[in-house]
Amino acid sequence: MPPLDKLIERIKARPPEADFSDVRQLLEGFGWALAREKGSHAMFTKEGQRTIAVPKVGGRKVKRTYLNQICEILGLEK
Repeated sequence: MPPLDKLIERIKARPPEADFSDVRQLLEGFGWALAREKGSHAMFTKEGQRTIAVPKVGGRKVKRTYLNQICEILGLEK
């Protein structure tokens, strides 16, 4: 299984928290780009789509609530 597929499966499982690096890799795998990072928030953009703001807890973790939103935006099903 390719690394992106494994990452998709991990995020689709909706853990309580995920590493920001995994979330970033997932979004970039779907064509999103990190536009800016300021404080505890990272902003991802993609042509023709609205910007996704990803808040980070402790600078490294992303909570399940935001994983749910990202899965919905990317069209990933449980």
